Amino acid sequence: MTQMMDAVDSGGTPASVPLPEGGRPVLDAGTVARLRAVLAEGILPGATDTAALVPGETLAAWVDLLGEVEKVKHTAAAVQARVAVALDEATRAAEKEQGIRKERRGRGVPSQVGAAIEQSPNAGAAFLGAARVWVQQMPCTFEALRVGALSEWRARILVRETSHLSAEHRALIDELVCGDLRSLDGLGGKRLTASVKELASRLDVHACVKRLAKAESERCVSVRPAPDLMVHLTPLVPMKQGIQAYAQLKAHADAAKGAGDERSGGQIMADTLIERVTGRDKADQVPVAVNLLVSDETLVAGGSAPSVLLEGAAAGAGTVPAEVARELVAAGVDADAAWLRAIYVDPQGRLLATTSTSRFFPDGIVDLLRARQQGVCATRYCDAPVRHADHVVPHGEGGSTSLSNGQGLCVRCNHAKQAPGWSQEVLPPDHPAAGGRHAVATVSPTGHEYLSVLPEPPRPVRQDRRVGEGGTLRAATGAAVHPGYDVGPSWGRCAARVGSLGSTA
Repeated sequence: MTQMMDAVDSGGTPASVPLPEGGRPVLDAGTVARLRAVLAEGILPGATDTAALVPGETLAAWVDLLGEVEKVKHTAAAVQARVAVALDEATRAAEKEQGIRKERRGRGVPSQVGAAIEQSPNAGAAFLGAARVWVQQMPCTFEALRVGALSEWRARILVRETSHLSAEHRALIDELVCGDLRSLDGLGGKRLTASVKELASRLDVHACVKRLAKAESERCVSVRPAPDLMVHLTPLVPMKQGIQAYAQLKAHADAAKGAGDERSGGQIMADTLIERVTGRDKADQVPVAVNLLVSDETLVAGGSAPSVLLEGAAAGAGTVPAEVARELVAAGVDADAAWLRAIYVDPQGRLLATTSTSRFFPDGIVDLLRARQQGVCATRYCDAPVRHADHVVPHGEGGSTSLSNGQGLCVRCNHAKQAPGWSQEVLPPDHPAAGGRHAVATVSPTGHEYLSVLPEPPRPVRQDRRVGEGGTLRAATGAAVHPGYDVGPSWGRCAARVGSLGSTA
C-alpha cells in the first residue's frame, strides 16, 4: 500500500508526498524542497518570534526545536555525501566507457559538487573526498551522521585522524568510536581527536611515526587576506620550533614593555617578527609592491570610490579606501617607485576589446584579464587567485585570443572545464543577466547552467568633468607602488604628482 507524508509546498500550503512500498520516500529535489519549506514557512510552537513573555513549556519546546533542526543539518550532510559519491562513481563509469584515462576520470565532479553546494571547487573536492571515506570505508560514522548523532565537522575529524591508517584499522576505529551512538553524546571535537589519535597509535605506531615525519616535510609559510588591509602570515612548523619562536617573541615584547615601549605586546611581537625576517630596523620601513586598480576619478578628481588591491602575491584581493589609494600612489611617485598604466574603458565601464592572433594570450592581455577580474578566479564561489589565462570558447573550436573570449581561472577550474560534457559561452553585453558586463555561461555535464558575471571595474571620470590641464579623463588606472606613507586628505596633492593619465580619445 502506498503511504502519504504531509508536507508544505513552496506556497506554504499543505501537500502530500507519496511514499512507495516500505515507507521510504524517493529523495528528489522537489521532495526536499517541500520539506525545506516546512522549516522556512513554519511558525514557532506556542508563540510568535517576539520578546513577549511565554510559558516555560514553550521555552522548552523551542530548545527541543533547536536540537532537532541541528540534527536535520547533520542528516542533510549525509544525504549530500551519498549523492556526491553516487555522482562521482557514475561519472567515472561513464568516462571509462568513453575510453578516458583512469587518472583523468571524474576530474570535473568536484566542480559540479562545489557549484551545487554553493562553495568553491576546492571545497567541493574536500567534501567529496570526505564523503567517499564515510560511504565506502566508515559505515558507522556515516550512520551516525545520517541519524543526526554526529556533526559534519566531527565526522571530518574522523576522516582526517585516520587518513594514515590502513583500511582495516580505519574500519576498526570507525566501529570503536561510532559503533555505539551513545558514546558520541557530549563528545567534543578535541576529545574526539584525542581519542582517535590514541586508538591509532595503539593499532599502528609505525604509521603514526611516518605521519609525523610527513607532516614535518610539509612545513611552509602561507599568507591569506584578513579584514582591513591586513593579512595572516602563517608558518606551519614543528611544534617545538613554533613554541620556541613564540616564546622568544613574547620575552622580547615583555622586556620592551618593561622598558617603557607604549605599543601593546601583540604589536611588539608582530613588528619584531617582520623586522627580524626582513632585516629592517623598523617594520614600517619594509618596501612592498602593491598592485592597485583605481579609477582616475578616485585618483586625481577627489572621487570616493574605493580601489581594488589585486592579488599580487598570495595575499589575495581586497578593497582599499579612496584616500588610502591616493596616498599609496602619491608616496610611490614621490619615491620614484611607482608606475602607472591607463586601462581605457567604454562608457559602460567595460574594458576595450584587445585581440591577438597568437594561440596563447600575450602578457598584456593576461594582465588585463587579471585586472578585470580583480585577481580572483572567474568561477562562481571560487576565491582562488588567477593562475591561467583561458579561452572561454576553446581555441581549437574557433575561439579567439581576445579579452571578450578570455577569462582568468585557477588551475583546478581550468582543468575541470576540460572534462567531458562541459561547455562555456560568452553572453552578449546586452543580455539581461550580464548587466552590461562580461558574463560567461557554463553548462555542466548534467545540463545545469551557471552564470559568472565579472565585478564592475572602477568607474572613470564623467565626460563633463575636467581635471587640471589634462582634460576629460576616461581611464581606470593600474598602479604598482611602494608604500611608506602617512594618510592625508589631499587628492589635489596626488593629482599634482600623477598628472594626466589619459586623453579624451
